[in-house]
Amino acid sequence: MKSVTLKIQGMHCGGCARTIQTLLERQPGVRSAAVRFESGEARVVFDPTVLDEQSLVALLEQPGYHAAVQVAG
Repeated sequence: MKSVTLKIQGMHCGGCARTIQTLLERQPGVRSAAVRFESGEARVVFDPTVLDEQSLVALLEQPGYHAAVQVAG
């Protein structure tokens, strides 16, 4: 399993965060997702043999959000 934090723009409320979390959790290969409206971030644990970070970004951009992998540092 691999973990990534995504920075998400375009969330306007807690409902957006719940929608994004559900979208992520339903994606094959995602073990868990925790989305925080307050910080504009999603923490996702996923199986890298099934999908990668760019697939997660593309998934969130389909409904109109902007997502990017947050680099630690």
